[in-house]
This record gives sequence, C-alpha cells and structure tokens, in this order.
Amino acid sequence: MNYFSFRKITIPFFVFITGACVLIIEILATRILSPYFGNTIFSVSSIISVVLLALSMGYYTGGKLADKYPQEKLFYGIITASGLSVILLHLLGIVFLSRFGYKLSIVQGPIISAMLLFFLQSFLLGMLSPFAIKLQAMRFQTMGIGSVSGQIFFWSTFGSIFGSLSAGFFLIPNFGINKIILSIGFLLIVLGISSLLKVRLLLKVLFIITLFMGVAFFTNPAVTKSGSYTYEGVYQKITVYDGEFEKKPARFLLQDRNSSAAAFINSPDLVYEYTKYYALYSIFTPKVKEALVIGGGAYSVPKALLADLPKATIDVAEIEPSLFDISKEYFGVPNDPRLHNIVEDGRRLLSDSDKKYDFIFSDAYASLYSTPSHLTTLEFFATAKSKLNDDGIFMANVIGNLSPILPSLALSEMKTFKTVFPNSYFFATRSPALPTLQNLIFIGYNSANHINVADVNIKKNKNPIISGLAEKEIDVSTFDFSVYPVLTDDFSPVEYLTAKELERSHY
Repeated sequence: MNYFSFRKITIPFFVFITGACVLIIEILATRILSPYFGNTIFSVSSIISVVLLALSMGYYTGGKLADKYPQEKLFYGIITASGLSVILLHLLGIVFLSRFGYKLSIVQGPIISAMLLFFLQSFLLGMLSPFAIKLQAMRFQTMGIGSVSGQIFFWSTFGSIFGSLSAGFFLIPNFGINKIILSIGFLLIVLGISSLLKVRLLLKVLFIITLFMGVAFFTNPAVTKSGSYTYEGVYQKITVYDGEFEKKPARFLLQDRNSSAAAFINSPDLVYEYTKYYALYSIFTPKVKEALVIGGGAYSVPKALLADLPKATIDVAEIEPSLFDISKEYFGVPNDPRLHNIVEDGRRLLSDSDKKYDFIFSDAYASLYSTPSHLTTLEFFATAKSKLNDDGIFMANVIGNLSPILPSLALSEMKTFKTVFPNSYFFATRSPALPTLQNLIFIGYNSANHINVADVNIKKNKNPIISGLAEKEIDVSTFDFSVYPVLTDDFSPVEYLTAKELERSHY
C-alpha cells in the first residue's frame, strides 16, 4: 500500500470504529439502565433521545471547531477524550445508579440517568464526523466536498451497523457489560494516542483484535463470592442468588430489576402466592393432557404441572434461551421428556401452531411489573382462545391495582379479557378490597358451564388456594367498564399504565 492510499483510508477507518462505538454504547445503555428502571419504552426512548441530542450538538460543535482549528492532532485528541469519558462516566454510573437508581421513578429516572451517563461521550464522538469531512477534504483537494461527505457518512453509518450487529449477536451474549464498556474506552484512548504518536494503521488493527481476544479470554458468567450467579442474557441480565422467604431458605431468580421467580431450597412448595393459582385448572378442566406455559422464568409452574399431571405434556414458550438450562441447574427442573422447552415468543408460538391445549398459563413479563404489550391485547386473547380445546382454560397473571381510577391497566385489561372470554373469572391474590398493587388472576373458560367458586364442594377442597376462592373473587359488576379502553394491537400503552399504577402504589 503506497503512502497516498494509506492516508486515504485512515480517516474513514477512524469514523468506522467510532461509529461502531456509538451504537454499541447506545445498545449497552439499555442494559445498564434496565436493572434500575426496566427495559421499558421510557428507558429506550430516553436513551435514543439523549444520544441523538448529543450527536446533533456534537455535529454542530465539531463542524465549527473543524473550520477554526482544522488540525489532525485535535481530531485524535477528541477520540482520546471520548475514550476517557466512556471509562470515567461508566465508573460514575456504577456509583450513581447503585446509590440513586432505585430512588428515581421509572418515568423520569431513565432520562436523568441517560443525560448524566451517556451524553458526554456521544457528544464527543459526534464531533468527529464533520471534523473528518474537513480533514479528508483538505488532504484530497481533488475530491469534491460531496464525495468526501458521502464517503465519511458511508463509513460512519456502516460502522454503526457493524456495532449494532456486533452488540446484539456477539458482544452482549458472550461478554460482560463492564468489560465491553471498558474495552471500548481503552480502544478509543489507544487509537487516539497511537495516532498522535503516528503508529501505523496495521498496528491499530492488530491492537483491536488483541483487545477483544483478551476480553473473550477473561470473560465468563460470573459466580460471586456470595454464591450468586450472574449472566448477561439475550434480553436481560440474569441473577440467581440465595436468601430467605418467610424465614425459609430460598433461591431467587432476578431478571434485571425483577424478582421473577423463586424456589425453596429444602421444599417443593411454590414460593410466590400467585403461582399457586395454577392449581385452579383442576376445578375447570381436571383432565389436562396438553398444557402451555407462556414465560418460563425458573419453570416453577411447569415443574408443578409435571408433578400433578403424570400423563400430560407441558410446552413452555420462553424467549430467553439460557433460562431453561439455568432452571435445571439451580432450580431442580427435571429432565423430563414430557417437558418441551420452546425458545419462542408465546404469541408467535400460538399463531404458528395448529396445536390446541387444555390449559394455557400466561406469566410473561417484559420488565418491572409490565407484561409485554402484545400479550395484553384483544387480538392476543382471541388467538389464545382459538387454541383452547373445548372446556379448556386460559389463565393469566396480571399485576394491577383494582382502584377505579383513570387510567387503569387492571380494569382496561379486565374489560379486554371479558370481551374475548364471556365466561371469565377474576381473583385478587391478596384481597379484592385492597387498593394497591397486587397479582390478579384472570381465567377464561372455553365452555358454557359456569363454575360457582362458593360451591360447598370447592370450599371443602384440601388445597387452601381453591377452598378460599370465594373470598378472593373480584365482583366485576361493581366497575363501570365503559370509561376504560379496550387494549388492542393498535392501542396498548401498557408501560405508561403500569407506571401510573406504580406511582399510585408508591413503588
């Protein structure tokens, strides 16, 4: 490669690398904030808005600076400064989020945190593109400004595409977030300093390869000194840790900020009250042969169904690929040929399959207390109903507040559910009279038969969950559903409604 060709690709190489870094940081930002604020629309829109604001201001400032001081040393100095800011703000973020993350609301918290933790490095990286155009135009004056701009924007955008795909398909599934962020910071610092010292491009490329090979060598799922297990899943950070529940030793599964499941270490009993309501299938359709659980978690309900129904087949739709193996290793889920783990979205599974079920239990959560919006709508419930056998039931765990205040996720969801399942039943796991957040159990019965939960035979049931149903049943006739909207694929603001209910319940 002659000197002219070498100089021609140097600046595009830098904008490719920095463009990749911008997108990797932006994607990692959602993983950094999600343990504190959830992977909600508030977090995603806050991060995107802050990064775009920082980039736009960086473009403007970088253009002005390039016109006034068109020096390569300044360009490489900005790269070095961006690397320092990545590392310093990440360290600041560790302190800030651990101290204030849980004190900020899930609505305002993400934008405050994003401004503090991701603005500066995005601003500095944004300064580079107009600077690169100026330097490249000065180097190669025979190239028109249009050609130079097109070249720089191409390599910057191509780098962003590379960074986006690398983050999603390679970095996050294999490496820890801290190591990725620190590696990006050191990468930018070394690139900037080495360029100031005029280190050749080939050595820079070798450094990048060596850096990420080093990250790969030293990265593995973490087991802390306290015995907990952490793993960066495809969708969320997964943590398994031991503790106590009601003074009994228990093991917990944490997905980002959610305590999504638990199991007693020395007992097969279910830990969380709402999971015990799976047993209601026995009063609606006791002869279950085919069951589907949407949302595996620690596979507590599938495990219980295997024990209850020795002749039944249990399908589980779980989008997080690692949870099944984690549940087998840490939560005692057996290797049973009747248990079929399907790594797929529950709604997609129902839509694509011709299979029908006697019992469908939906317990999927996106973040915090929020159900994925596409699993809350009229269309989803209609799809689920179409996959029930005669006398089959669909059961959903919904977290909500029964206070008749506008807006209300619980009451909108209830209205939507009743529209699809005329023969429906609703239970509050704590109390129908309790005006705070709690687990609500929705049951849709694909039958004309009505079940009276106050029947004497049900009250004599040995299972206390079943015998006490009459006290937990929600009287839907007390609500004026006309003021609450039906949730549809077109309109389902689940995260907004969830945030409102969290605010009312002072979470």
